Parts: sequence; C-alpha cells; structure tokens
Amino acid sequence: MNRRTLLHRLVALSTLPLAAACTRASTPPAPSSSATVAALGLPAQFWRDKVSPEAFKVLFEHATEPSGSSPLDSEKRSGTFVCAACYSPLFLSAQKFDSGTGWPSFTHAIVGRTATQSDYRMLLPRTEYHCARCGGHQGHIFDDGPKPLGTRWCNNGLALSFVAQNDALPTLRG
Repeated sequence: MNRRTLLHRLVALSTLPLAAACTRASTPPAPSSSATVAALGLPAQFWRDKVSPEAFKVLFEHATEPSGSSPLDSEKRSGTFVCAACYSPLFLSAQKFDSGTGWPSFTHAIVGRTATQSDYRMLLPRTEYHCARCGGHQGHIFDDGPKPLGTRWCNNGLALSFVAQNDALPTLRG
C-alpha cells in the first residue's frame, strides 16, 4: 500500500465518528422496543403467497417502496394500521402524522407490537423495526418527529393494511 492510499484511508476513518454523530436515526422509546406478542418463527417463504410480490420484497427482503407511492400516507380516517403479512395491529390512527416524507409516519407503535434492531445497510447506523409477531420489516425510527416523543416511525405503506374504526380487525394469520 502506498502512502497516498494510506492517507486517504486514514482520513476516511477519521470521519466515521462525525458521520455517526450526524445521523438522525434514533433509539425508540423503551416501551416500544420490548415485544409482548409471541414471535411466530415462520420462515419468510411462508408469507410469499399471502402478500403481493411487492409487499413480500419490503416485508421479507428489506426493500423500500418509492416515496409518495403509498395511499396510506394520506389516510386520515380513524382506525388501526395492521401488519400486511400477519394482520397484527401495529399503529393507531391517532399516532399518525404528516411528516412530509412521502411515507406513512407515526409518533410511536402500539406497545409490545414491534421489535427493533440496528441497521447498517447505509453505513450509518439506523434503528430498524419489524412486526414482532411475523418479523416483517416495517421501516426505520428517526428522531425528527413531533413533540413530546420526538420520534418518527417511518413505515413502508406496502408493509401495512388499514382497518377503519368501525370495521372488525382481520383474524390474525400464521
């Protein structure tokens, strides 16, 4: 390795702490990160014929739908947002807000319905959350949400289904 390559690598390494400090990813509030529902432990393939191919990519291959593509971003009715795979209730409409990002966003999840983990796919650490029941990837948590919690649970619309307040919740799958 020559001196120029070594210097470039040292400069790149020295910026990692700064980059990590500038990330807007957040650790979720304590109650939301402790799942209280039992995990099904089913393989991803179990869900392949139960959701659309696009939803499968988001839920079980960690894809992200394009910003502005989900009609759930503009959903304003009272009701419950459930996991598109197993139908576990994840969010209440009272927790939803317009973040301006083009994805459905919530201030917090229903306690015990999600599980979190660190995500390094974009190099900077982010907090990723999943449905605690089926393991389906929902989105990421950021610290730029409204007060008092200050968190934004940015969700893929394809990973959710909406159930209006006067409609019965679907029977859990799996």
